[in-house]
Parts: sequence; structure tokens; C-alpha cells
Amino acid sequence: MGTALLYHEDMTAARLLWDDPQCAIETPERLTAALERLRRRGLERRCLRLAAREASEAELGLVHSPEYVALVRGTEALDVEALRELSAQYDAVYFHPSTYHCARLAAGAALQLVDAVLTGAAHNGLALVRPPGHHSQRAAANGFCVFNNVALAAKHAKQSYGLHRILVVDWDIHHGQGTQYIFEDDPSVLYFSWHRYEYRHFWPFLRESDADAVGRGRGLGFTVNLPWNQVGMGNADYLAAFLHVLLPLAFEFDPELVLVSAGFDSAIGDPEGQMQATPECFAHLTQLLLALAGGRVCAVLEGGYHLESLAESVCMTVQALLGDPAPPLPGTLVPCRRYGERGEGRWAGRRPHPTLPRSALESIQSVRAAQAPHWASLQHQGQWGPGRGPTHICAMGRERGVTLTCLPAMAPAPSPGASSLEGRPLPLLPREPAYKVAALSCRPSPPICTAVVLTTPEATLCLPPGVVRQEEAAPQEEAEAWARPHGALAQGEALTVLGKVLCLVDRILDGQVGSGITAIPAPALAATLDVSIRRGLFHGAQRLLCVAVGQLDRPPDLADDGRTLWLNFRDEQAAALSVFHVSVPLPGATGGFLSCVLGLVLPLAYGFQPDLVLVVLGPAHGLQDPQAALLVTLLRGPAGGRVLALVEEEPKPQLAGILARVLHGEAPPSLGPFSAASPEFTQALGHLRGQLEVHWKMLQVAGEAGDTVLS
Repeated sequence: MGTALLYHEDMTAARLLWDDPQCAIETPERLTAALERLRRRGLERRCLRLAAREASEAELGLVHSPEYVALVRGTEALDVEALRELSAQYDAVYFHPSTYHCARLAAGAALQLVDAVLTGAAHNGLALVRPPGHHSQRAAANGFCVFNNVALAAKHAKQSYGLHRILVVDWDIHHGQGTQYIFEDDPSVLYFSWHRYEYRHFWPFLRESDADAVGRGRGLGFTVNLPWNQVGMGNADYLAAFLHVLLPLAFEFDPELVLVSAGFDSAIGDPEGQMQATPECFAHLTQLLLALAGGRVCAVLEGGYHLESLAESVCMTVQALLGDPAPPLPGTLVPCRRYGERGEGRWAGRRPHPTLPRSALESIQSVRAAQAPHWASLQHQGQWGPGRGPTHICAMGRERGVTLTCLPAMAPAPSPGASSLEGRPLPLLPREPAYKVAALSCRPSPPICTAVVLTTPEATLCLPPGVVRQEEAAPQEEAEAWARPHGALAQGEALTVLGKVLCLVDRILDGQVGSGITAIPAPALAATLDVSIRRGLFHGAQRLLCVAVGQLDRPPDLADDGRTLWLNFRDEQAAALSVFHVSVPLPGATGGFLSCVLGLVLPLAYGFQPDLVLVVLGPAHGLQDPQAALLVTLLRGPAGGRVLALVEEEPKPQLAGILARVLHGEAPPSLGPFSAASPEFTQALGHLRGQLEVHWKMLQVAGEAGDTVLS
């Protein structure tokens, strides 16, 4: 089992035979460039390679009318002039004598990929196909698309495998109206699409591409459209769309299969999209989707017309499917709040207009509002707008609990993640700026190895192949020096474990080990955490994120200087004790847990961009094993996979084994049935977000009051 890669060289046969500037960008080189890059990176040989087969006419009939299938079949016998005349009857379509064969291969590859994943022959996979499919309708070709490959795959999964909940994620930059039309009244398929819209001024110019198109009949709420109303959306905007729209709905829906209409015209450099998301972003998006449906994710190529950007983005997607950690995202992550921040676009430079939405955040806000009546996870979304928290938060002074400085919640914000100490700003060290496609460089595959420090024999933990036991340790005198301030670490098993933890922290930050997990004797957990934080900073980590669950106190003399971000889930009120010290009440219901993780922890983590994440499960942590596994899984993204989990040693160490597997790239177990968070919990969380979002922009789901809107 592994990642399936489906391709057939015959799909490069069809090409444009006459002059048509609109269709000229859809070329065979789209496939060959992507495949060549996969081979150069050594990714193809790591996949389960399958030759695509043709879909049968009966299979095509799952979506398309017999008359339309016959019409496409007839193109095999047409001359160039007849093909040109037929193509002109459709919008942005060209036919070739090989189109029918190529389109059947594309559809067959999508069906074969579903078969491989649902029979257990593969965990997940990518179908590298053309022509694309998501614009194709029951009886019409459209937008380079002949047969709707992803819609056929969904119908096949329902008919042949009895699936009842299928998520379709369409990240192509064009609206997949064909897929929407096919499933708009079907509650068994949740369709999500983001796309350039620009108030219906971008192809395909459809009113039903807007946020208020939510399906019809029994399918109300199962069509989710997120329209981008200007160009230049980047990594932060795409991540915000996933964290604040798609993933809350997806976890509530609990899909059995995820299908991705993987169009890479939404990546940087593409002439169609004119967006700024770098290829690494698609690794992060894929990794987030792998937390759903037991990791059963089938990606099918759609658009993508800048060959370098397309090839690189395909590689990033495949790396994520293979379980590799997602590479760090370049630049500072701040969602686009107003026009003119990213690109010019159709609306830049015009006079203010009070009724037009404000770019990315207002697009997100509009779709959340449209979907709130249909989804429990968004029922209280109105409490999550800007400025709904208290009017100030407190920043800790140099001496804990001595000097408190009030920061107005709606004051001009410092740099993302900045704090204030005794009146001096403390900005985070800047990341490398976003780059142009021409500057993309080959990246070696990051380490996949996960190391464990456990006293229990591995056999009892069902550790997967490739997870190794950490035997190397720091020299004893070095471990003793680090343990000296903590009596609980001074001797015996605790000191032995500490020596291995010190070495493991170093190896993770050096890039020799991908991630790690350590079981700590209960009396030594807090002290080991304190030493792990200090060792990470000593070893060169510029930013260290600690997510502590349970009754654990923040080390009292830990500097509030922007190098560490402390998030603590415990039985207390929600409180932002400083910009870098946040306390969150332990969530009870599944919905409360997801709201915390998707609406608070991950936005803070991505905004902070840590070099290392410490996840600590301490006394009375209260998380079920699937919740802990999901938390660790999702935190692999912000730090490029560099996660060290510290867990309290238990008599039955199943949790350690589960965490080792998800750190190694396996999908987390299902959370089970969705249960909505209580209104009180949602209100408390919204209150906390209102305090923090001024400083951490990834928390925002709406534009700020007073923003200038350009029309």
C-alpha cells in the first residue's frame, strides 16, 4: 500500500489543430512537464505506478447522456474543419480525432484511482490526466473539459462501494460549475470550490458561482462556493479558507472519501489565475485533507497552464500524499484584507464603494454567513467577527505577575505575532520573502523518520516500519547539567530519558530526524518540558510553539520575547495572558475541540511559523486518543513536520503508538459522530479570538471596521 500514480502517454495525443488563442494554453506538455519533474525528484519511483484504462461507455453513463457520449465518440471520424465547427458550438473547447480516447483514459484513470484506494491497494493517489473534467456537464463539453472525471469518480464510489458521504474539493481557479450542477441536489456529496469570480466578471461568468449558491432541495448546504473577487490571493488566503470554511464543514460532514479537483492554475505564475500561492501551499492543503476520511484522498488533475508552477505544485502534492512533511511556507502569513494589498485586479484604483466585499477576508465571511444555517459548526459564526472580544489584553512584564501593560484591542497592530514589553515592540524575526516561480529550486525530500523514546517494548505499540527507537543520548554530564535545576530529573530513569530527549531535540532541529515522541514518567513531565523548550532555543530555534494539554504551568521564567508561543488547554477560563501566552478551556464536544484546533490553534501556529512544535499531553489532559492524534497530525504542517510529542507515561501505552504512526504520516483515526459545541464554549472561544486577532491576523475571518473598499 502507498500512493498510486496514474498516467497514460496516450493522453498527450490530443492537441489544438487550428489557431484559437483561448484554447492554446491547454497543451500535452502540461502532462509531460509534470511527469518529468516527478521523475527528476525521485517521486515517481516511490509511488505505485498504474497505467490508466479507458472508462467504458456504461461508466460514462453514470454522469453523461448517451447522446452526448455518442457525439464525442463521433469526433474520431471527423476532419479538421468539422472538428473546428463542432468545437465552436461549445465554450472554450477544442476536439481532436484522439479526444474520445484521451477523455475515456482520463475518466478511467479517476475511476481506477478510486478502485485502488477503496479496495486497499493504495492509501491515496494522483491521476495525472487530460483533458480536465470539472466544467463538463451531463450533455455538454465546456472549458477544455469533455467528461467530468471527478463527478464520475464520485458516482462510481457511490454505486460500486456504497459510499454515503463524499467530499469534493475543487481548488482550481475556475469554478467547476459542471460538478456543481451534477450534485447540487445530492446531500451525499459535499462540493467545495474556490475560484476567481470578480463579481461575475471572470469566466465562466455565472451568478451561481457566488457564495449564496448553496445547493437546492435536499442538497441545500452541500454546495460551498468561495468566490475570490480580486487576483493575488496567496498562501495565507488559501490556508484561511481551509481553516475557517472548508475544514469545519468537512469534519462535521465526516466524509468516507475525499476527491480533489486538483487544478494548479491557482498557483503562482499561472496566466489564468494570477494568484500568488506558492507550490508549497498545495503540500499543506493536501496534508490537511489527509486528516479526513482515514487519509483516503484521490486527486485528479484539472487546470494549470504555467509549466514550471504546475510541475512544482504537482510534486508538492505527491510529496504530501506520500506522507512527507510539508515544506515551510515562505513569507509572512497575513490574509488579504483590502483591495490593493495583493495585485491590482479589475477593481483597484476606483472610488470607494460601500457595498463591495473586501477581498479574501470578506469572501470568507460571506461564505460562512451563507452556510451558517446549514452547519452546526458555523451556527455561532456571528460571534467570530472582529472586535467582539474585550477591549484590551494584558502583556506580561519581565517579572511574572508584576508589571502589566494594557494593549487596546483595536489599536494599530504590530507585526504579526509582535508583543509589547515595557513599551518596546518585539517583532518576530522575518521569514524569507515570497519568491517568483523562476526562483523555484529543487528541494531534497525531507526526512521521514520518526524516533521514539519509550520504556515499553515496541512490539506492544504496533509501531510502523520506519519508526525507530531513539537510543542515542547526550553525554551524562551534559544531561546532569540540564537537569540540575529540576530535582525530578536528577537521577534514575528520568535522567536517562532526558539525555535521549536532549539528543532528539538536536536531531530534529538539525534535520536528521523528522519528528519524535517521548513517554515521560509523570513526576518528570513538567521538568522535561521546561528543559526541552530551553534546549530547542539553545540549539537555534528562532520560534518554538508549545501546545500543552492538561494541568501544566508555563515555566515561570520563560521570556515573553516572541521566541516562544505557549498555548495551554486546561480547566480554566479562556484568557490571553499575553500575545504569546494563551489559555484555552478544555473542549468537551467534538465541535468544541474542532473549533479550538481549526479556529485558534492552527491559525496561531501558521501565523507564528515555528521551527519546532512541542505537543505535551499532561495530567488530566482529557483528550480522547483520536483527538490527540488529530491535534498532532495537524500541527505537522506549520513547522515542516518538526514535532516532538511529550506524553505522560501510562500503564497502557496505546496512545504513544497512535501518535508515532500519525507523526510518521499515517492518517489519524476518525473522531466519530459530530457533536456541536455549547453556546457558552463558543462564546468564550469567540471572546478569546476577539482579543487575539488584532495581533494574529490568521485568526481573522472578516475585514476590520473602517477598511477602505475600492470598487
